[in-house]
Amino acid sequence: MDKNMNAKLNSFRIAISDEVIADLHLRLAHVRWPTLPHGAGWKAGTEPEYLRQFVDYWQRSYDWRAHEARLNGFMHFKATVDDIGVHFIYERGKGPNPMPIILTHGYPDSFCRFLKLIPMLTDPASYGGQPQDAFDVIVPDLPGYGFSDKPQTLGTIFRVHDLWAQLMTEILGYNKFVAHGGDWGSTVTEQLARSHPDAVLAIHLTDVPFGHLFQKPDDLSSEEKRFMKENEEWMQKEGAYALIQSTKPNSLSPGLNDSPVGLAAWMIEKFRSWSDCDGKLESRFTKDELLTHVMVYWTTQSIARSFLPYFEYANASALTWIKESIKNWIGQCKVPAAFARFPKDISSPPREWAARFFDVQRWAEMPRGGHFAAMEEPQLLAEDLRTWFRQFRN
Repeated sequence: MDKNMNAKLNSFRIAISDEVIADLHLRLAHVRWPTLPHGAGWKAGTEPEYLRQFVDYWQRSYDWRAHEARLNGFMHFKATVDDIGVHFIYERGKGPNPMPIILTHGYPDSFCRFLKLIPMLTDPASYGGQPQDAFDVIVPDLPGYGFSDKPQTLGTIFRVHDLWAQLMTEILGYNKFVAHGGDWGSTVTEQLARSHPDAVLAIHLTDVPFGHLFQKPDDLSSEEKRFMKENEEWMQKEGAYALIQSTKPNSLSPGLNDSPVGLAAWMIEKFRSWSDCDGKLESRFTKDELLTHVMVYWTTQSIARSFLPYFEYANASALTWIKESIKNWIGQCKVPAAFARFPKDISSPPREWAARFFDVQRWAEMPRGGHFAAMEEPQLLAEDLRTWFRQFRN
């Protein structure tokens, strides 16, 4: 790290105060449990009995300080990018010429999505790979999430890609880099490639950004029609969270920001519904993993701001969409793209749908895994990332 780069970075350490932890345990000890009918199971949301067990474990067994220390085992930094303080992990690769890669998370998670994946990319030789496939890995928290700053104005989701480009080139000093993302991370990564093709060599996504569903063309193939029908059915059964977060986020967020149990109930149900767990949540995630995700939201009070990308997308002005359309028209499909489609993700688009918006040069159908691929199947994802980006290293 050269002196100019070092001057732009501030090392960062997660250090939640004892007062915050004490307040949490006080709230956990005085939960007002609702009276709910029996028999609904998980169909009505987070199963009440499981939630009671989860909260009991949280209060009596979960050790935040141990997990805080584990998180601090990574190299954390914070930098002011444009006018926003961005928190990120920055781990250097162990190989002859590591390739820089920026990984962007989605909802309902944070930089923690990639904790298992990071060492597999920085040190591939220790995980069955080759040293020459090593990456320098940069994992930021989206603005408003985790330990990044919480912007006070709307519209930030439409400029994150510019922040990421500035972080990678001006602050970290990379001329060229690659990018990966899922969920909101796929939207940001697409925008990053679209608007900064001179810096982005190639991208890798686990889904086609959902915003394209609003651009329904007239010449859909049979597979695309199947995909559209499945997506409509999914929205009817599972999509209410997105409608609430995109229309009335300020009605929901105060309760979740004030109640750790409410926050946990809102979040962990998504990990069960969106993962390849066959209804058995802890077959994919331990309570400690889930609680660390919840704790990042709780201790940073970021649930309210994490809703706003949904609201910003749903309520953007006509001028914003005109600008986005122009950017899409100028930059679309210039950067090579690869997709890894995990079978239990929340959508299953066919390749021809992705090809409408991207220069799709690789399409991998994964044997297992869901929406949280980097947590569920980090080895599969790491291998696909190494394989795809290998050709761009020269």
